[in-house]
Amino acid sequence: MNTTRKVWLTFEGGRQNEPCLWKMTTEHPDVMFDIRQANVTKDIGIMAVLFTGKEDRVEAALKRLVELGVKVDPVEGGSLVAG
Repeated sequence: MNTTRKVWLTFEGGRQNEPCLWKMTTEHPDVMFDIRQANVTKDIGIMAVLFTGKEDRVEAALKRLVELGVKVDPVEGGSLVAG
């Protein structure tokens, strides 16, 4: 059964210039993601992302992002960016 996780990803310390999402998808191709909003500057990148897949696979993909130095925070309540 598929699950959807709504999270904020924060890329700092140069991580905003690295292909962290690509690295995650090469290791977890069964997890889909939909970037709903993003803002990237030279100092920080913040993205609102929906991840969809089997719950254990989504958890593994998010864990991999943390291992790559990305801060992962759940979206609290409400919807993740209208649309």
